[in-house]
Amino acid sequence: MELVYIVLVNFNGYKDTIECVNSLKKISYKNLRIVIVDNASTNNSVNLLKDNTNNCIIIESRKNLGFAGGNNLGIKYALDNKADYILLLNNDTLVEKNFLDNMLNPFIKDKKVGLVGCKIMYYPQKNIIWYGGGYIDWFKFIGAHYGMGETDKGQCNDEKIIDFMTGCCMLIKKEVFEKVGFLLEDYFMYFEDVDFCVKVKNAGYKIWYNPKAKIYHKVGLSSGGEESPFNIEWCTRNRLLFMNRYKNNVPNFYLILSKVFFYGTRLIRYLQYNLRGQKDKAKAILIGIKNYRNI
Repeated sequence: MELVYIVLVNFNGYKDTIECVNSLKKISYKNLRIVIVDNASTNNSVNLLKDNTNNCIIIESRKNLGFAGGNNLGIKYALDNKADYILLLNNDTLVEKNFLDNMLNPFIKDKKVGLVGCKIMYYPQKNIIWYGGGYIDWFKFIGAHYGMGETDKGQCNDEKIIDFMTGCCMLIKKEVFEKVGFLLEDYFMYFEDVDFCVKVKNAGYKIWYNPKAKIYHKVGLSSGGEESPFNIEWCTRNRLLFMNRYKNNVPNFYLILSKVFFYGTRLIRYLQYNLRGQKDKAKAILIGIKNYRNI
């Protein structure tokens, strides 16, 4: 039985992390190790995690390394300790009993599979899809979700090769990291998963979506919500970073249109936020653009 390391990154979210660990301890697949990377929490998370997560490996980072850096700490630990597969899993998730068995199956069927994803539902709205497979929209330069916000009626139940798996839950075999490296820490938070998927595909691996594996996501809790100022700032910055890194993936005229679309829609959102009195969100757009230009 292959050894799977499950990496959870915690930043002040010990309650969600403990719930996630308790969920993982009930799954059917048993040859696993749970690694919790604490990203320099400021609320006594480490002690509370030590007291409430038995048999978990806890790595304490001296500073907040973001999603990419925190996961990389866990990945490196797993690779140094004989991992066959590494599962990156958001700490604000709950899992079904057989999710990991189902995620491992595509690797057995096809040696070219390097990364496997699952079906992700909202929590507590368990009948609403958050992620039903994904693709990279090269006009918008984003990772897009199939079925997002839709009531689950089986429309996302086909196993298939995909271009994008969200970093919320991705199972990766060890050799992938040897070939493509780790998550790019320049992103800090958001778009590191999109970038990683591009590298995995470019290295000749398949990314596989298996809806038989299902988890539930308390979406956006770690960053204050799906449209928090934090989310807006970092998504704005990192979308520009991703666009710049992969600008050669599209024709020049296409790239120009993409940039016009991006800045045009940011301007509209900036005006909308101001009209609604949401000045913190409007400011977050400007900060995101400024921070990208300062890279």
